Amino acid sequence: MDIKASDVKALREQTGAGMMECKKALIETNGDANEAAKLLKEKGLAAVAKRAGRATAEGRIFVRQEGGKIAMIELTCETDFVAKNADFIALGDKLLDITFAKGYTKVEKEHTDLLLELQTKIRENMSVTRLAVITVPDNAAAATYVHSDFKTGVITVVKGSSDDKVKEFAYDCCLHLAAFTPAFIKQEDVPQSYIDEQTAIFKGQIEQDEKTASKPEKVKEGILKGKIKKHLAEICFVDQMFVKDDKKTVLAKLDETAKAVGADLAFGDIVLYVLGK
Repeated sequence: MDIKASDVKALREQTGAGMMECKKALIETNGDANEAAKLLKEKGLAAVAKRAGRATAEGRIFVRQEGGKIAMIELTCETDFVAKNADFIALGDKLLDITFAKGYTKVEKEHTDLLLELQTKIRENMSVTRLAVITVPDNAAAATYVHSDFKTGVITVVKGSSDDKVKEFAYDCCLHLAAFTPAFIKQEDVPQSYIDEQTAIFKGQIEQDEKTASKPEKVKEGILKGKIKKHLAEICFVDQMFVKDDKKTVLAKLDETAKAVGADLAFGDIVLYVLGK
């Protein structure tokens, strides 16, 4: 049958499908636009189902603060091209909208349902992989940061004061976390199993090094303790050298900020998302 170009265009605008797909769908449904749209959706869903197992290594981090609540979402997709798509970015904002509107604190079915329309349109696998919601306590400062590539997002809360200097410090901590991506906040958070594993690695290095292998056991024990101490300082946020002052640790800068504002400060919630990690 003869299909009008205007009908193909209208169906394309409605569904986002390609011109040839729209024309074929109209032909298959004898020009019925509603049936054609339904057919295209079914085909889109089938395509999405086929791609469900495909890796979603690309995506974007979204962060928003509304009053005393901060939400951060990791939305993943298959390709960097889609991650930069305006519809994908708008989808991330919608996910934040319902998170705040419904008071969600974890990924819910309504989040995943929102992905369906865009998935069927572009036929690419997507996932809401993580969601964090932080409540900022009274007398505290909070800051957020998303890196320019939108693949790293940070939330930092500092308790004890809402002074502007504390807010600035909280933001600088966000920059630090994004730059150094520490594995742990403090040494007490490091599992003993991880320490045991690193200890075994360092012992092996000491025994294999010609300079240290022949040294007395007490000396080797001292070298081992030094290696463990240095390693923990490198992977724990509060013990790392501060991003804006490499002569002081993060904890020392916290104490310095506390003295400057005349308050007892402590870190509250800290959330670091690195896409896919």
